[in-house]
Amino acid sequence: MMEPLGVVDMHTGGEPVRIVTGGYPALPEGTILEKRRYVRDNLDHLRKMLMFEPRGHFDMYGALLVEPDLPNADLAVLFMHNEGYSTMCGHAVIALGRYAVDQGFVAAVEPFTTVNIECPCGMVVATVEVKNGKAGAVSFESVPSFLFAADRMDMFEKYGSVRFDISYGGAFYALADCRQFGLEFGRDPVSAFVEAATALTEAARQGVPLSHPDHDDLAFLYGSILTDGADAWSPEPTRNVCVFADAQVDRSPTGSGVTARLAAMHAKGEIREGQVRVFESIVGSHFQGQVASVTAAGNQPAIIARVSGHAWYSGKAEFMVEDGDPLAPGFLVR
Repeated sequence: MMEPLGVVDMHTGGEPVRIVTGGYPALPEGTILEKRRYVRDNLDHLRKMLMFEPRGHFDMYGALLVEPDLPNADLAVLFMHNEGYSTMCGHAVIALGRYAVDQGFVAAVEPFTTVNIECPCGMVVATVEVKNGKAGAVSFESVPSFLFAADRMDMFEKYGSVRFDISYGGAFYALADCRQFGLEFGRDPVSAFVEAATALTEAARQGVPLSHPDHDDLAFLYGSILTDGADAWSPEPTRNVCVFADAQVDRSPTGSGVTARLAAMHAKGEIREGQVRVFESIVGSHFQGQVASVTAAGNQPAIIARVSGHAWYSGKAEFMVEDGDPLAPGFLVR
């Protein structure tokens, strides 16, 4: 029987975060991207065990804490999902910020505690509200984010002509107004959004080659975000749904997706530095986002986004595999 895997489960805006607390083999030294490749190539059976049924489900999300490589990092993390390993995850960073304070990875300082989290995309700085020794809301400032391609067009047999952007927020996303697909939030089922977003992701992957100034490992399209089209700043929330990896649906507003949207909105003059915007998810949960500062990514104009939300504990478990279990590796029905 293999060594059990310990986990703490949290959720941020309804999106699960399964934090591995024990049982993973030690990883070789190296950069965070080298560790990501090692886990993908050598330990992927453990991702499937934790993410897939019967211990997880199609839309499960996980976080594996690893030894930091950057000198100022308080912790480092690899993100996992139904398809593999992402480079950035805002909802997981929000959960890990609170978890790091609660577990004493950093000394709690009131009213705000800083947690430097090394992600595959780079250093992400989380700020945790602390009151009476208890961690609360978390915000993070992500890596330089930018609009990569604006106002691209593609023709779909089912939907007709669709205009979209591609923007980077720690991961690359295609962004499009859901109304172009004949969809409306609150009226149409999630399955219809998944179908449209998946079609957009496939078309964008074929039609728009990606590059990133820091590393080739970052140059892949993670998924698509369908919005309500309300990109210009308003005090009212703007809704979106992110469909990423293998048609996985984010229940939260998507931290890296909010970052990517802010980068696109700023590049198009739809939001100014310091303006706060509320982003609403498919289940009605909210993140706040703003352009904290302007910067550059290589020769590309970019922003630093600040995204805020709450994470909550939902469980604690120890998962095992019995010898002879024919379904031990895990499976997905959908």
